[in-house]
Amino acid sequence: MIGPPAAPLSPLVVIPARLASTRLPGKPLADIHGEAMIVHVWRRAVEAGLGPVVVACGEEEIALAVRAAGGEALVTRGDHASGSDRIHEAVERLDPDGRHDAIVNIQGDLPTIEPQSVRAALRPLAEPDVDIATLVAEIAEPRERADFNVTKAALAIDEATGCGRALYFSRSPVPWPGADDSLPLYHHIGLYAYRRAALARFVALPPSPLERRERLEQLRALEAGMRIDAALVDTVPLGVDTPADLERARAALAPRAGP
Repeated sequence: MIGPPAAPLSPLVVIPARLASTRLPGKPLADIHGEAMIVHVWRRAVEAGLGPVVVACGEEEIALAVRAAGGEALVTRGDHASGSDRIHEAVERLDPDGRHDAIVNIQGDLPTIEPQSVRAALRPLAEPDVDIATLVAEIAEPRERADFNVTKAALAIDEATGCGRALYFSRSPVPWPGADDSLPLYHHIGLYAYRRAALARFVALPPSPLERRERLEQLRALEAGMRIDAALVDTVPLGVDTPADLERARAALAPRAGP
């Protein structure tokens, strides 16, 4: 009899990236203090120390930038509909024998992601019933509660583990804050850790009704009965989607002056 899956012992970290971006064309190669943004993300992932890190990219230009910095990159098909599809292709090509039992997916536009947050994404997978793990942080700015661009997670955090089961994700404030405004709302951070089998199952699923309505890919997994748990972290990394975001990233990552 096969028992429940154990906590992952051999993670593989994959960073999907492509040049096509409507609001910031060529985003992965955007310069941040002399290095491409994708290189900053790759460095943070390496500093997390979870396991091998590879950039799964849609274009050779991205691969060249990563390799020049000493990283590993794999050029994937250019027609993938999502980053999840791209990392799945990369995983199957890099590890056809299934040596890696978990896949950590870091978005290529998170140059300020903290290595400890990357490590935290594996914590929920210690629970054998969890298929996919992700991250949340408490919403501290009141304006974020109603911000369409901030994805909210409906869940309760267990104080003992710092994790909780995600019941829903939305661009609207969930749970409804009006009943008790003292309770926290959670900002979802789009970094995922998949069990190997869960990733294969997820990319084989068709887009779901709620996914299309909210434009949130993770709802496909919930609608299919997959379990997503989230670990609570202290900070939300800056996601770079616009030229203004890029300037904020440059300011955040500016080299500090000496004493």
